[in-house]
Amino acid sequence: MSSESTLVPALSRRDFIKAGAALGGSALFGSAFPGGAWAAGSDAPEKKEIRVGFIPLTDCASVVMASVQKFDEKYGIKIIPSKEASWAAVRDKLVSGELDAAHVLYGLVYGVHMGIGGSQKDMAVLMTLNNNGQGISLATQMKDKGAVDGPSLKKVVAASAPGTYTFAQTFPTGTHAMWLYYWLATHDIHPFNDVKTIVVPPPQMVANVRVGNMHGFSVGEPWNQRAIIDKVGFSVATSQDVWPDHPEKVLGTTSDWVAKNPNSARALTAAILEASRWIDASQSNRRTTAETIAARSYVNTDMDVILGRMLGRYENGLGKTWDDAHPMQFFNDGAVNFPYLSDGMWFLTQHRRWKLLDKEPDYLGVARAINRIDIYKQAATAVGVSLPKSEMRTSRLIDGAVWDGKEPAKYAGAFKVRA
Repeated sequence: MSSESTLVPALSRRDFIKAGAALGGSALFGSAFPGGAWAAGSDAPEKKEIRVGFIPLTDCASVVMASVQKFDEKYGIKIIPSKEASWAAVRDKLVSGELDAAHVLYGLVYGVHMGIGGSQKDMAVLMTLNNNGQGISLATQMKDKGAVDGPSLKKVVAASAPGTYTFAQTFPTGTHAMWLYYWLATHDIHPFNDVKTIVVPPPQMVANVRVGNMHGFSVGEPWNQRAIIDKVGFSVATSQDVWPDHPEKVLGTTSDWVAKNPNSARALTAAILEASRWIDASQSNRRTTAETIAARSYVNTDMDVILGRMLGRYENGLGKTWDDAHPMQFFNDGAVNFPYLSDGMWFLTQHRRWKLLDKEPDYLGVARAINRIDIYKQAATAVGVSLPKSEMRTSRLIDGAVWDGKEPAKYAGAFKVRA
């Protein structure tokens, strides 16, 4: 079952102007509202050049295309994409201010805010960049051991000493870790007691599985598909198998940066919203996007490795092919991009489930502090993107559990397999 949300028209111009006045400004996008050049004066971006970090993954696409297609210029800014080596580097550069914002793991932002993913720093999520499109793979040799899916992997793991098998994810509090842990636990494999887990940066995942450093991994595309093409791995699950239409990467920054640069934050969000809509507008645009981000300066792989799964055309490396019902999406009429409070809260429930958090957080309070729905609404109105009726949404995950943002502490403590 996919996530449920209902979109409603964006704010009227009058309401939008009122919102701007409440924030101490005039109509936030001036006389050219909603689609023209950014107005001068109090509405102008405080910072014109905005350095946005990204990791070489398919879902960096909206950040890259906002720059390449010059959607940023429309809002009076220049996005400077900055290719980073690891999520830890993204974290450190956001916290230090070397990066203004980043294409970043949802759970990483929440972890830093809570002080469990590095030094504590108040953080901000401006928008969700994509839904779906990650994967869980096993090394090719696991097929010879009889492990080709969750139930058969459980049998192989159960027949061996704890810690015999190693699984990689990309950051301790990040999305890939949570998809891996959730999927393993659904098949009654404890991600800490039964197997060993390690951290490997996404671009290094295929090389590490090739030399035998791990037996399985959770990562974003195109690296699951690259493992199939290189014959070093095969797919056992997609992240949308775990949670259909799940939140994945976000446009993240620090709370301080938004406070100092609210107009720049709105402009950046608007530009990337425009790019998101453009990518999802046609298969031709998706192909152009795949060709663009395949370049050495971005993902650095063959375009065909990116394109198939970006279009929802999957193979598992064991002979099965299918058109996925929940492919990677960047816009979906705006349903992708709204920073739902319940999405952020879910990551907190999983951090609590696995004892990354040693006590119950103020789930809703933390989500309200991080997810800058105010900035997003203003940007969405400028771009003409519909808004949902609620700041929460309802989803059913792979184990049948329903998540709707209600009773988060009860939800976090109800899992059979937990730390």
